[in-house]
Order: sequence, then structure tokens, then C-alpha cells
Amino acid sequence: MSIGKIIEALLRSRTCGRSFSSFSPSSLPLRTKGVLVLAPSPSPSSQNICLSPSQIFPLKPPFVSALRFLNTDSSKSIVGRYESSLQRETSEEGETDGWEEEEETEPEIGDGGAGGGVLLQGLPWGQLALSIAEEVLTQFSDDMKLYAFKTTPRGYVYVRLDKLTNEYGCPSMEELESYSVEYKKRLDEVGALGEIPEDLALEVSTPGAERILKVPDDLNRFNDMPMRVCYREDMESSSPEKDGVFLLESIEEELESCVWKLANVKENRDPQSKGRPLSRKQKDWRLKLPFNMHRRVTLYLEF
Repeated sequence: MSIGKIIEALLRSRTCGRSFSSFSPSSLPLRTKGVLVLAPSPSPSSQNICLSPSQIFPLKPPFVSALRFLNTDSSKSIVGRYESSLQRETSEEGETDGWEEEEETEPEIGDGGAGGGVLLQGLPWGQLALSIAEEVLTQFSDDMKLYAFKTTPRGYVYVRLDKLTNEYGCPSMEELESYSVEYKKRLDEVGALGEIPEDLALEVSTPGAERILKVPDDLNRFNDMPMRVCYREDMESSSPEKDGVFLLESIEEELESCVWKLANVKENRDPQSKGRPLSRKQKDWRLKLPFNMHRRVTLYLEF
């Protein structure tokens, strides 16, 4: 596929809506999804050339960049992937890369995914796998933290890393790769001793744009970015849930509430205004919302 066609494919995907494969094992059919893909070379002295999405077409963060290892045995096939946060897809022929996607559910706080936290699902080897993940993280800079960790009964380990000094909390692909390789190595060593299963599948990724922000803990960190806020205006269960795209104006810790104002984004502007900014009335509008009235807060992406 020519570079021109690759760029066209990326444009059609609107950057956030596709999966990007960076490596494909020789035992699987090669498929091109927005990047140049070459099979691993049989010769150790040969080099694989792979262009990341950002090298082909500059993408605006945040994305879920993910590296996947189908198992922890270094002698077996490895699949590395660049993946968006909004959807995943197979090739035109309907083929997959061997990774079994989990059923997608609505994110919630502490779900071990977009909601952060740890979810071991009662697996006997889960705590040890978590301890190893935390141990490996100590080899990296202090601004790299474990955002989410999840193990599944089918033997999948999901790790999301948060970089506190990055605007969107996204580690670089190099950092993800370095962590993945080291974590995989440690899992191999422990698996060889029989303390955890030897055939675990591993995914290491960024928190992603769909990350749920904790109220109020995460809000100041992203206070200069528009956020989508889902909320209720009273505690009645019958009260309808509302949402809007806001900017944080202040957090009133003593009153346990947040003050929001409208963000200057397309969604909040009059469609007849032809690009004009918010009106004076909109600029003066404020929403004072108790902490416990926030149903969900996420970063807002405008395309």
C-alpha cells in the first residue's frame, strides 16, 4: 500500500476510530491498517521497519496506544498494536490477530479499565501479577503511575499506565514498549516457576480519552481542558441525567462542590452563529454541582 493510500485510510478513520497494527507474527496473515507492516525477520541480524501512525500522519492525542503480547512465552508469537480508544475492527476479510476482545461494557470507577483501579476477579494468581507490574514500574520515572490493572479468567492481563507530566496522561510508545518488554520478561520468569500461568496474554496501554475522571481528585489536573460532565441536579432517582461540555472554574472543598462554566466548543455554540464565540449570557452561565451529583466526567474531544 502506498503512503498516499495509507494517509487516505487514516483520514477516513478520523484518527480515533481505527485499530493500528504495528507488528504481525509470521504465522498470521499480514494486514495493513494505517501503518506499514512487515513480518518479523527470520534473521536476528535483520531489522524490522515499522512506521507508527504519528510518523505517517500526525495524530492529535489522546489515544489508547496499546502493545499486546498474545502470551508470556518469549519463544512464541508476539503481536504489538497501536489502537484507538473508540473502536476496534478486524480486516476487510474478517480476520483477527488472535486476540479475543472482551465484551465492551460501560466504564465505571474501579473497573480496571477506563475507570481505573484494580480488578483481579478473584483469580489466585492475580495479586502476584499485580505485584510484579508494580515492581517493574519502579524502574521507570516517578511520573509514571499504574492507572488501571485487570486480570481475567481467560488469562488476559490488562495494564494501563498514566504519565502525570503528559498533558493527556499518555506515555510514549517507547515507554509502553520498554515497560511491556520488562514486564513480559518478569512474567516469563515467574511463570517458569509455576507460580502463575505460563500462557498469559498481556496488553499494556495508556489510560485513553475515555478515562473516567475522579471528582474532585482528577479535576485540577485537567482544569484547562473541556470535559464532558454527566450529572443530576437532585438526588431523586427519577431525576433525569443531564450532560454538557464544561470547563472547571473552581472546586469548593468545604462545600464539597464544583463550579462549572460552558466550554467554548462547537457543541455549545449557536449553529446559526457561523463560528462566533459564546454569547455574553453563555459566558456568564455557571453550574454549581455537589460532588455526589456528578455521574461521570471524561475529557472532551472535538473533531
